[in-house]
Amino acid sequence: MNSTVTTGTETSVWGGGNQPLGASYGKMMMWFFIVSDALTFSGFLAAYGFSRFKFIETWPIADEVFTHVPFFHGNYPMIYVAFMTFVLIMSSVTMVLAVDAGHKMKKNAVIWYMFATVIGGIIFVGSQAWEWGTFIKGDYGALETKGGRILQFVKADTGERAAISDFAASIPDSRVVHEKKNGIWFYQEPGLTSVSLKEVVEGFKADSNILIRTETINEEGEKTLLDRKASLAKLADATQVVEGANLIHNEYGSRLFADFFFFITGFHGFHVFSGVVINIIIWFNVILGTYERRGHYEMVEKVGLYWHFVDLVWVFVFTFFYLV
Repeated sequence: MNSTVTTGTETSVWGGGNQPLGASYGKMMMWFFIVSDALTFSGFLAAYGFSRFKFIETWPIADEVFTHVPFFHGNYPMIYVAFMTFVLIMSSVTMVLAVDAGHKMKKNAVIWYMFATVIGGIIFVGSQAWEWGTFIKGDYGALETKGGRILQFVKADTGERAAISDFAASIPDSRVVHEKKNGIWFYQEPGLTSVSLKEVVEGFKADSNILIRTETINEEGEKTLLDRKASLAKLADATQVVEGANLIHNEYGSRLFADFFFFITGFHGFHVFSGVVINIIIWFNVILGTYERRGHYEMVEKVGLYWHFVDLVWVFVFTFFYLV
């Protein structure tokens, strides 16, 4: 067996040295980071998958949660998330073109392609921030029971979701928050919802067209809709009004869904934001001619590896969180 590492000018790629596998130290370190970060994301997605499987009967349906599009009113399931995904994938394409232009030492082409990549990243991060704001604000509102279950409302004649503010009764009420003369000080208290539980209950009783649907998914893959009698009986279990989603309450269903949504998409969004910042720094260096003087654009290639990784991770997040 031939164990010779070097034969004339021919060197084995497994021979080690300063550039194993023909990759520079910087590119190897980037690959090590990408592998370790991929394992981290894999752990997060595995935890999400386990939790979803465990609570599959009460897990929110993505098509009923992500239905908003900026500047448009209506029900557009997954449209804006698909747009965000398209923008991020296209930014990965422009990054490939920037790396290719760098190999050919075409400075102006690198500048424009990296600029397009930065714009795509900014659009994605901004869209994700808007999506978070919409998710936190909520849409229709719901009630939460003693056991932490969510009760949503549906119009019996059309089958459409009903917002609690549309049928809630108006009951005059007042609350003393602070009266210095009486020495009453509130150091902390829960925020008020737009309507009270009492107003929702009274409004529901007065409107026979409103029904309750639970977060339990039936055999048809839809939330279980109760008849009027069962709805009135279920209403007695409600303890509070829930509007929007946070780490404690979630009007869309299981609170674990909101926890994973904020953590996983937030962690990925931080990666995209970091990539945008790094890309801007590299972009300015390209404009200043830093890499032209070095004789190579390896920094563009290294940041390109990171950007492609971020893009690939989003494909998995999009698939697991929004599609499956």
